[in-house]
Amino acid sequence: MRNSLDLEGRPEDTRVVVAMSGGVDSSVTAALLKSEGYDVVGITLQLYDHGAATHRKGACCAGRDIHDARNVAERIGIPHYVLDYESRFRESVIDNFADSYALGETPVPCIECNRAIKFRDLLATARELGAAVLATGHYVASRRLADGSRAMVCAADADRDQSYFLFATTREQLDYLRFPLGDMTKPQVRELARRFGLEIADKQDSQDICFVPTGRYTDIISRLKPTAVAPGDIVDLDGKVIGHHQGIVHFTVGQRKGLGIATGAPLYVVRLDAASRRVVVGPREALRMDRILLRDVNWLGDGALDRVIGEGIEMFVRVRSTRAPQLAWLRKTDRGYEVELVVGEEGVSPGQACVFYDAPSGRARVLGGGFIKSAAARNVAATARPLAEAVR
Repeated sequence: MRNSLDLEGRPEDTRVVVAMSGGVDSSVTAALLKSEGYDVVGITLQLYDHGAATHRKGACCAGRDIHDARNVAERIGIPHYVLDYESRFRESVIDNFADSYALGETPVPCIECNRAIKFRDLLATARELGAAVLATGHYVASRRLADGSRAMVCAADADRDQSYFLFATTREQLDYLRFPLGDMTKPQVRELARRFGLEIADKQDSQDICFVPTGRYTDIISRLKPTAVAPGDIVDLDGKVIGHHQGIVHFTVGQRKGLGIATGAPLYVVRLDAASRRVVVGPREALRMDRILLRDVNWLGDGALDRVIGEGIEMFVRVRSTRAPQLAWLRKTDRGYEVELVVGEEGVSPGQACVFYDAPSGRARVLGGGFIKSAAARNVAATARPLAEAVR
């Protein structure tokens, strides 16, 4: 029988906690491990007031999800518990999300949820229940290394790979985590759901931020951080006022539409200055950045980062979840860890993640990553030309 967890000992003697969201992926994870003989316990987290969620298509974590997770657990014959993590989720994810936007950043709440809620708080709960591992339905894989530790590698299904959102997983957490779907494709997972007789086999994947089921994240931010929706100026690269806005929360680096400015050439949001409530715009070439300063760097490569970095480490980095990794160098400077891109990227936004890989594609190993603190171009003068020149 297939062993999805790479664990020693008999499956029937091994307790496994599965994080069950009510979706297809986590449900198949639980059913698969149950079929292999593991002592499976399902846990669903209540992260916010589900009664306030809508039930429109594409909305994640709607009230229906807990019901679906409970039905799956009953169908496959495992105990299932719903844990109230609302206060933890609000403090670690929602509040940080609003704070980040108020600072002019573009946060990725899924990363913080994985780091602080699932792989810290839920992982601790799994240990308390005597589980050997915590298994999830993420599309990423774990591989045992020669020294007994584990490495994170990209999923077999490149279109579903979630490594970007899991870069902050620590080595200690990775040793305790398992991702049984990492070597499968989505169609294979849905086929398993049908084979196990799960009603949610054709359930639509979530698309929105789970605590913003309406898709209007500005509603939450305006309530928690009113200063983020205070009006301000739209300025060109020289600081000349060319328009006005109703809050920096409505903008993100790289944005072109919705600026409300009529010019002879397309303009893009180049950066957001939260302190002065200014939205800085410029031509597309002003978006290209080559140097990225990082904060909160997490290293999953071999050895201790400060010992192996030397003059720099060649790697491939992804600056947004939808971007392909590109060649770069990671160095340590007086300001901290800095990534130098060989080609450069457009729309590098503070608050997003910069994730490290050992290869540009395929089953690449995830070497870690960090959050983008700031970005700059090698030739600052070249990107600071006046708007007037750009629109001639």
